[in-house]
Amino acid sequence: MLAVLFSALLIVSCDTGNPDRVSGNGPYPYWKKGAGAAEAAGFMKIQVPEGATEVKGAVQVNPQEDSYILTFSTDRTTAAQIAKDLRPEEPLTPWKSSFSPKRELFGHLGLTEPQTLKGPLRASVCPPCVEDDRRRKVAWIEIYIENLSSDRARVYLHAF
Repeated sequence: MLAVLFSALLIVSCDTGNPDRVSGNGPYPYWKKGAGAAEAAGFMKIQVPEGATEVKGAVQVNPQEDSYILTFSTDRTTAAQIAKDLRPEEPLTPWKSSFSPKRELFGHLGLTEPQTLKGPLRASVCPPCVEDDRRRKVAWIEIYIENLSSDRARVYLHAF
């Protein structure tokens, strides 16, 4: 009986699927107050390009690992260079999915989730897997690039 009770408590304590569940410092996930583009860019070791506009970022605190999001508009060449600098194993490719994310990250910044856009380019990387020592504390980075015009693009970055 004690083993069953312990197992049930262990399962409940590890359950992070309910964002309203209170654990430790409060309900998870929650957005870290005062954390913005500088914190997200710092964690990802991303240099926001000179002249970038609409620069936004946030940090979502989670029980196991925090999510860092960063977005900005820049010229298309610079956007592609940022993706290349991440050292993904696969190059940017068109994202074709009707995927609807269960949680909204970029919605917190007033933007559409990049996975739901039509035709963005996408790449992802595990920095430790490609021996990127600059980002050894980052487990995963995902980049989406949305073409806004013939010379401008919006970059979406999500890391944890």
